[in-house]
Amino acid sequence: MALKSYNPTSPGRRNMTGASFEEITKSKPEKSLLLSVKKSGGRNNQGKLTVRHRGGGMKHRIRIVDFKRDKIGVPGRVAAIEYDPGRSAYLALIFYADGEKRYILSPIGLGVNDVINTGEGAEFKPGNAMSLRFMPGGTMIHNIELVAGGGAKMVRSAGAAAQLMAKEGDYTLLRLPSGEMRRVSSDCMATIGQVGNVDHQNIKLGKAGRKRLMGWRPTVRGSAMTPRDHPHGGGEGRSPIGMPGPKTPWGKPALGYKTRKSKSSDKMIVKRRGK
Repeated sequence: MALKSYNPTSPGRRNMTGASFEEITKSKPEKSLLLSVKKSGGRNNQGKLTVRHRGGGMKHRIRIVDFKRDKIGVPGRVAAIEYDPGRSAYLALIFYADGEKRYILSPIGLGVNDVINTGEGAEFKPGNAMSLRFMPGGTMIHNIELVAGGGAKMVRSAGAAAQLMAKEGDYTLLRLPSGEMRRVSSDCMATIGQVGNVDHQNIKLGKAGRKRLMGWRPTVRGSAMTPRDHPHGGGEGRSPIGMPGPKTPWGKPALGYKTRKSKSSDKMIVKRRGK
């Protein structure tokens, strides 16, 4: 993937970059694999704000992506590479031999008319999926399940790839893109290769309006608010925080305060992500 820059016809255009979309081969999505979505503006079913800074944005429809990769032994042909407004990765539209159509995440090296397969006998190449127990050490993988048959939950964004480090009994040790080392059941499915659209992280939006089109509203500093709206608010002029340590809008410590609740999957983490 390459990035394109723009002529500086305005201050917002000066540092703006965007995707060249040279991998995209089809502009209109497959109608049978679309869902309409109603915008929530960050509010729950009671109308209360639960996620801040969301609202507006361009209208788009959800693409139904096959994260389970359960078409075992059925070959599929890549009909097109498509853009998805709901994620950073591109999608590959697959026409399977039994007539079914599905979207999968498009990895680097997968092109139109390539044939993909799923299962133990699949060829070892990008886009093919199989259980972790059939993959050799050192393999770069993405679209990884946490629970066998539950659908992929990890390593799904543009440019992401995990590495298979070792096999330990019924578990496989993976190094995730964050640096975390984690054990996963060897029965879990994963897809070979690295997710495409690698340059997505290098895109510069250039102006605030482009962020608004993505559904993000402005983030206001706590120190610019009143005391009733934020613990940092109030005071004459540009005042300091005036308390021991910065706080969240709800009065909890903002830096270094652990909020992660213990989960059953914690025992699978061998090494935490970090510097």
